[in-house]
Amino acid sequence: MSTRTLRGRCACKTVGYEVGDEFVVAYNCHCSNCRAMTGSAFLPWGEIEPEKLRVTKGEDSLLVDGDTEGAHAVRCGACCSLLFWTVCHHDRTWFRVPYGALTDDPTLKPTAHMFVGSKASWYEILDDLPQHDAYPWC
Repeated sequence: MSTRTLRGRCACKTVGYEVGDEFVVAYNCHCSNCRAMTGSAFLPWGEIEPEKLRVTKGEDSLLVDGDTEGAHAVRCGACCSLLFWTVCHHDRTWFRVPYGALTDDPTLKPTAHMFVGSKASWYEILDDLPQHDAYPWC
């Protein structure tokens, strides 16, 4: 059985990518950094192996923010949309993909809210997902 492929893009449509619908975890992050980066109440994201994401359009427009050999974010150089970023744990690198950049719906929906201790005071969480003050795995 083949894996379903999801599409994603930046705001200006300069960059497009495909990613396997194989996210291993997904969360809604309410930390102050994610709120500042998105200009929103929280950032929903899914984590996946790097080899399961492929840029299909606008590769020459990618902007790497950070250490290319370590932790970094990848953005569209034209509109600065966040496309994905890297994290290292369990002795390997993973991509975190902002669900808002996907044009297709992932099968794995966010399973919890994290960093609710620093969430925007004006935002009220109204769903029944678990809420964690920090990382859920700590």
